[in-house]
Amino acid sequence: MSDTAAVVEDPPVLVIAYDEKVRTLLAQSLTPLGIRTVACESFCAAEQVALAQACRGVLVDLTAMIKAKSEERIVAHTLATFFPVLRVRAMGPVVVPMSMPGDARQEKSVSDFVIKGCSGYLPRRLRRHRRKPICLPVSLEGCRGFTLDLSWGGAFIADMNPERFTADDRLTVTFPDFGCDVPVRVARVQLWGEHRPPGIGVAFASPVPELEAGLRSLLRSEKDNDYDRIIT
Repeated sequence: MSDTAAVVEDPPVLVIAYDEKVRTLLAQSLTPLGIRTVACESFCAAEQVALAQACRGVLVDLTAMIKAKSEERIVAHTLATFFPVLRVRAMGPVVVPMSMPGDARQEKSVSDFVIKGCSGYLPRRLRRHRRKPICLPVSLEGCRGFTLDLSWGGAFIADMNPERFTADDRLTVTFPDFGCDVPVRVARVQLWGEHRPPGIGVAFASPVPELEAGLRSLLRSEKDNDYDRIIT
């Protein structure tokens, strides 16, 4: 391996607090456990990190969750739904987990959060674009198919023989309604017989003007402002 080869860093835990001193304290609480952290001054800043790279959890100041308003509150809920989360309060030099009402899962210590919550979670990124249940005819590798959902970033295409594909395959999908061929990358394969619709999730590999015009009409949103957020 070359000495100049890129080093793949461990997926981080996002540390979120509006107060800089609290962010530092929260990050320091994870250091002895060997966890890489990314400190974020807001929930929207954390969202941008989680869109760009896979993350393994969120350590968040409870005060920030209480103070979050409008867009920040929506993003806070999305992160808490998507990742393992530990809500804490800084009491002097100590980080204290805070119990939450309802169904919110909460570990009793920072170490429990890492061992029980983060270790069993497959690190992943947030989806950049909201998926919508839209059925469109497509042609894939010479076979007829259709989409089950569609977004600015890609689609899920129903296929009865998805095992012929593997993740990262490069394919071309024809969208007759848009009159264009679209290069895609296979993001995931959903096999037949697993009690879910078989097919492949594909990511659009490059911009195609006819596709973007069609998506704008169908999705009724702008590409750069259609995050996949969970609205309460």
